Amino acid sequence: MITNDHAEEPQEVAVDDLDAFKRVFRRHAAGVAAVTALGPDGKPVGFTATSLASLAAVPPLATFNMAQVASAWPAMTVGNHVAIHTLGPRTRHLAEKLAGDNSLRFEGDHWKPGLYGVPILEGVTSWMLGCILEVHPVVNNAVIVVQIETGALGPEDEALLYHERTYHSPGPVV
Repeated sequence: MITNDHAEEPQEVAVDDLDAFKRVFRRHAAGVAAVTALGPDGKPVGFTATSLASLAAVPPLATFNMAQVASAWPAMTVGNHVAIHTLGPRTRHLAEKLAGDNSLRFEGDHWKPGLYGVPILEGVTSWMLGCILEVHPVVNNAVIVVQIETGALGPEDEALLYHERTYHSPGPVV
């Protein structure tokens, strides 16, 4: 059951579990990252992720989640390298491109091959390259654990957030 806290009189809206889950996470703003790798065929693959998290500083570990039906899933194998990019409003177009048609994600000059041939996106606020340490399947999804090996900062920009199915940048700090 979800209540509407902003109405003059609180209203309760009965919803099923899946609908409640979707509604809640649409209202949960999350940072936007892009993950790139080389697929088993050597072609670049990538996707946007709002599940990026720091797992540990020593050793430097990061995690992200993904669906096992995603086009990039075959590249998520232990020992494969991935690049994790953070995005800002100026690179929103990259988030949209990597969330679009997977056959068009690497058409254009918005990336270049980095270490191990892993695609590095141009103009991102930062990127990290690491080796997939563990893959934990959970139902039809997975948690991917990456040990970070190197990275770099890019141009400064505001944060890019995903909220209510739309990209946003945060407002002024109050």
